[in-house]
Amino acid sequence: MSKALTYITQTQALLETIKNTQLENVEQASRILAAALENGKKIFTFGTGHSHMLAEEIFYRAGGLVRIYPMLESALMLHESASKSSVLERMADYGTALFDHYEPGTDDVLLIFSNSGRNAAAIELAKLCADAKVHVIVITNLNHAATGASRHASGKKLHDFGEIVLDNCGCVGDASVAVDGLPNRVAPTSTVTGALLLNAMVACTVQYIIDDGQTPEVFASSNIDGGDAVNTAYIQKYKKEIRSL
Repeated sequence: MSKALTYITQTQALLETIKNTQLENVEQASRILAAALENGKKIFTFGTGHSHMLAEEIFYRAGGLVRIYPMLESALMLHESASKSSVLERMADYGTALFDHYEPGTDDVLLIFSNSGRNAAAIELAKLCADAKVHVIVITNLNHAATGASRHASGKKLHDFGEIVLDNCGCVGDASVAVDGLPNRVAPTSTVTGALLLNAMVACTVQYIIDDGQTPEVFASSNIDGGDAVNTAYIQKYKKEIRSL
């Protein structure tokens, strides 16, 4: 079997596991998201390193929810300095600074992503949000989180502060494919599985909002006829409060 097929086959098996084990949590999280949007609350997203891609995954996306407030902190992403971001994500003060800057409030939602769940910045942000009665929804790898010590003073991991915890069901270290002659595995799965969980929530959230008799606000593709008009109307409506628009 080629390693490409190995990766695809293993990822398919992971998606099946997620379908069989995480659906109830997806639906519960979606009910929280729907209620927040119906009541004028905000949905924040945050991740460091490669997990920041999930913070962007449902922001300004064709078929995505409009009222998403991503916490896109450049220093915690990869394009300025990948190695520096690995240092900064271990600093709890960064989580405090983000909380103070974005000011999430009661009954807002924080969607927060970390494969290991051990770094202090994300844990501190989740803790502060939970203390402020923000709904904290975590996507993490519980297999990985069970290994290694927390890098937060509390000794806790990210999932300890989640009201709802979604497990991406990946392996320890994320890389999934063993190749003879190489000591480390290759081909991580957390982006694929995290995006699946997020978009499953989006679909479910939209259905809940419609079932509740309201019209969900959803972006169209800018690359289909009429899409620009839909999106421009939403941008004009929210550009003063959604910073990244």
